[in-house]
Amino acid sequence: MLHSRTRPAEIGKLRRPDVQMDTRPPVPLNLHASLTPAPDVLVQELEGESVLLNLDSERYFGLDEVGTRIWQLLGEHRSLERVCEEMLKEYDVDESELRRDLLKLARDLVEAGIVVAESNITRDTDDR
Repeated sequence: MLHSRTRPAEIGKLRRPDVQMDTRPPVPLNLHASLTPAPDVLVQELEGESVLLNLDSERYFGLDEVGTRIWQLLGEHRSLERVCEEMLKEYDVDESELRRDLLKLARDLVEAGIVVAESNITRDTDDR
């Protein structure tokens, strides 16, 4: 579902001095977290698949059709819990497998700086 690539010339490159590092502690990722695209991310969809590019780190991800659908639902709902609910309606998939895959994708996107995670301590599921 998810492919991460780093340009070989960029491996080991120091961060640019003009880029501020996020020093906040990481948000624990669970289905109650909300994800928002990072400000310097571009997305291009083509024939049901997507490429997500972080302009700051120059890392990009390729998403297949299912990953692209998850990305679209994140744009609509932000909440991983809501995304999971919608995916269960749309796909014939085991719920525990979906939760596991969704959290793995979310962690990978957060680690790559493609999305920013926010804690959603309350179980409120309205669209914010």
